[in-house]
Amino acid sequence: MSTQGTIKDIMFYSNALNEEIQLLVYLPPNYSDLYKYQLLIAQDGKDYFQLGRIGRTADELQLNNDIEGTIIVGIPYADVADRRSKYHPDGEKSQSYIRFLAHELVPFLDSEFPTYQMGLGRGLIGDSLGATVSLRAALKYPHTFGKVMLQSPYVNEEVLSEVNAFQTFHLLEIFHIIGSEETAVKTSSNTIEDFLEPNRNLATLLHESNADYHYEEYEGNHTWKYWQPYLRTILLHMYSS
Repeated sequence: MSTQGTIKDIMFYSNALNEEIQLLVYLPPNYSDLYKYQLLIAQDGKDYFQLGRIGRTADELQLNNDIEGTIIVGIPYADVADRRSKYHPDGEKSQSYIRFLAHELVPFLDSEFPTYQMGLGRGLIGDSLGATVSLRAALKYPHTFGKVMLQSPYVNEEVLSEVNAFQTFHLLEIFHIIGSEETAVKTSSNTIEDFLEPNRNLATLLHESNADYHYEEYEGNHTWKYWQPYLRTILLHMYSS
């Protein structure tokens, strides 16, 4: 019996972005086309596999039958500028990236792998700006992405406005964490931002909605030192078998 999942490197051409996108596709231990699988799409894909060690965590949880069978698809970014252009609410490619997720990536993955092909069978996860674009994609396409996992998202007035305007929170399950020390975070554009207060404002809005919503503040800052240990908790909460 295999005790480790496998990771396939797939190149996928996106018409929405007009570029070839690398996909890191984790298939769980004992993967079989005879079974259906949950789907988790990770922004900052290489970071989640290397710094977050999400594959190793998923191996352990699936072998112990603690979570449902889950395929994890990581989408790496080329560089800091590429990441900002796709993930930031003001990024010139952000709308195209969200369209790519919903209209190109999901149909491709559903055709290639035995997925559940429904909103609550698909999740989005990301850290910082990767969490921001995950939330915004779920707000735009709640029937496509039903699970959202937010690790220290960047939150500005545009994000809060989109949350305020959203009407169908009953379609979403949201797991949201932020560090109590994230009051002076250096961003990729070399500004210093308070992440904590905007995240608390977001939490207030989400608590008042009828989303299936879980919020936690941890003692720590805006780094993988704190995000990585939480992946086990997140996967257990969102994919418990």
